[in-house]
Amino acid sequence: MAGVNKVILVGNLGADPEVKHLEGDKVVANLRLATTEAYKDRNGNRVENTEWHDLELWDAQARIAEQYLKKGSQIFVEGKIKSDTWQDDQGNNRKRVKIRVLSFTMLGSRPDGQNNGDTNPNTMSRPTTSNATMPANANDMDDSDDDLPF
Repeated sequence: MAGVNKVILVGNLGADPEVKHLEGDKVVANLRLATTEAYKDRNGNRVENTEWHDLELWDAQARIAEQYLKKGSQIFVEGKIKSDTWQDDQGNNRKRVKIRVLSFTMLGSRPDGQNNGDTNPNTMSRPTTSNATMPANANDMDDSDDDLPF
């Protein structure tokens, strides 16, 4: 049986993208994404837990991130877990886990609050198409309990 390596995240960027232009017209962008979940503890106190994720985007996605994403931007990400291992200057083995982004969608409004006429940056955030499938019979879908805003 084949394995599955899939990650879905929704969160906010902790900083502007770090973009590097490499040889051969290659571009890579590195992002820090914060995902926060909130719950109430046994005493009824609200507790928030934030996790930070390192994201890696390549080529067209990196160019879109460079142009449109800023600190605080909210994005929906689909990707896979990737590990890098190396030895540091002292000879210690090091490991870093990051998310290789396969597709992302910008959520919310532009951070600068401006709109460039008829340009919709949210539609430009889909450099790859989703592989979502519909049920065999679309009438089988019961969305009466669906409270999603989209």
